[in-house]
Amino acid sequence: MRRDLVVVGASAGGVEALRSLVAGLPAGLPAAVVVVLHMPAGGSSALPAILSRGGALPAVAVRDGMPLRHGRIHVAPPDHHTLVRNGVLRLSRGPTENGHRPAVDVLFRSAALSAGPAAIGVVLSGTLDDGVAGMAAIKNQGGLGLVQSPGDALYPGMPESVLEQVTVDQVAAVAEMGAVIAGHVAQDAAVVAPSVSETLRMEVEVSGDDAGAAFGDIPELGRTTTLTCPDCAGSLLEIPAGSGHHRCLVGHAWTPDALLDAYSGGLERAMWTAVRTLEEKIALARRMAGQARESGRGRIADRYAEQEEEAMAAADVLRKHLLRSDLREGTGS
Repeated sequence: MRRDLVVVGASAGGVEALRSLVAGLPAGLPAAVVVVLHMPAGGSSALPAILSRGGALPAVAVRDGMPLRHGRIHVAPPDHHTLVRNGVLRLSRGPTENGHRPAVDVLFRSAALSAGPAAIGVVLSGTLDDGVAGMAAIKNQGGLGLVQSPGDALYPGMPESVLEQVTVDQVAAVAEMGAVIAGHVAQDAAVVAPSVSETLRMEVEVSGDDAGAAFGDIPELGRTTTLTCPDCAGSLLEIPAGSGHHRCLVGHAWTPDALLDAYSGGLERAMWTAVRTLEEKIALARRMAGQARESGRGRIADRYAEQEEEAMAAADVLRKHLLRSDLREGTGS
C-alpha cells in the first residue's frame, strides 16, 4: 500500500502556515492533499485561490462527491465537514467539533478509517488541542504523523498538544514541511492496519450525517457524566471512558481544552449579564430612594440607598475580576 493521502489541519495562523507548506510541494505530487482550516461559517473562502498562487499544485474547493486526485490540493469549504470515503470526498453539515465545522479531527478520523496506513496527517499552527484525536486515529491505523515545530508556529497550541499526547513520526518547520511530505508520499507503508474500533467507525458516521442520527449507540461506547454540552446544553458522555473527550447525544464533540475554554466563555457571559442586572438594580434603587426622600419617607429612602450601595459593591467586584481576566488574555498569560 502506497502512502498517497495527505490530510492537513490548521486553525489560528493557519493561512500563513499553509502558504509556506504548499510552496514546498512539487508539481505532480503522487498523492492527494486535503486541507481543513478552521474558519467562520458565513461567506466563502478565498483559500483555494491563495494556495493555488502559493505553489505548484492547483487548489480547489471540495464539492460533495468529488474524487480525490493526485497532484491536487482539496480545500474544505466553510460550514461543512469534509470526509474521505473510498477515494471520494463527502461534505456534511454534521455536528460541530469544538465549535468548528469544518473540523480537523473529522477529516483526520475519516482518513484513518478510509485510507489506514496510506494516510499522512499534518498538524499546523492553531490554538487549544484540535487535531489530537484525529492524529491519534491516523497513527492507530498505521498512518504517519507530521507536526509543525511549535517554535515555528504563530500559535503553537495545536502542535504542542499533539506532541504531548501522540507519538508522531517527524517535527519540522513549516517551510520544510512540503519537502518532508514529498519524501514520504508514494512510499510503501510497511504496516498492516489494525482492526477498526467501533468508536472510530461510529464517530466518522456521526460527522458524516447531517442530523448526527448515527449517534444512537453512544451510551454503549462511553461513560455518562454530569457535564452539559456548551452548544446545545445536552448531557455529555466521555468517549472512550477516561479519555477526557466528550460527545453529547446530538453528536457535538469536545476535547478537554476546548470544553474548558467554552465553559470559561459561558462563565464570562454570565458575569457580564450579572453586571448589567446589578447596574439596573442600582439605577432603580437610586430613583426609588430619591422619590422616597422627596415625599418625606426617610427610613424607606435609607433602605433603598443601602440596596444601591450593596449592588454597587457587587458590580465593582465583578468588573475588577473581568478586567483582570481581559488583561491576562492580552498579555498571553
